[in-house]
Amino acid sequence: MAKSIVQEFTKGLWQEIPPFRLVLGLCPTLGVTTSVENGLGMGLATTFVLAGSNILISLLRNIIPAKVRIACFIIIIATFVIIVEHLMQAYTYQLFQTLGVFIPLIVVNCIVLGRAEAFASKNGILPSTADGLGIGVGYTLSLGALGAVREILGNGTLTIWGDLGFNLASVFPSFQPFTFMVQAPGAFIGLGLMLCAINAIGD
Repeated sequence: MAKSIVQEFTKGLWQEIPPFRLVLGLCPTLGVTTSVENGLGMGLATTFVLAGSNILISLLRNIIPAKVRIACFIIIIATFVIIVEHLMQAYTYQLFQTLGVFIPLIVVNCIVLGRAEAFASKNGILPSTADGLGIGVGYTLSLGALGAVREILGNGTLTIWGDLGFNLASVFPSFQPFTFMVQAPGAFIGLGLMLCAINAIGD
């Protein structure tokens, strides 16, 4: 049975949430989630690319030859990555520097190419837009949540954006941060704990 536009959007918020249900996009998930700000920034950039590429691929799906579809998809995705890269350089330069190589690597993010091949190339513009936005928002929330866990435990802080946030030491003066949580091992531990929690909650 065909899903409604709302269902296409909401599936990405839980049933097909990329890092925890589909287990996709783990490189940036592990690499950039040392803070909430980094996680949200990476997620929003990926959402822009997902929605934009889904829309364009859906519009061109009957024109793109099947034999070269993957190459065409990558060119379309790369175009949107370049756009988001320039926008971030212009308006959020510090975040752009922090995320570094992970921004251009959105081109090869398996979430984006996977949605292009599995969904946008087979569906109309409205479902494809809803799919791209839903998966993107779900991915953004996932990165933000993992970033929050790692930042709170690893630094004792929670930085939402710029100076907006709080310091855990001001509430619990005796709190000692687990600094390994903002290092590479902490990324795997944090992701593992969140995967356990998601699986425990179930569908």
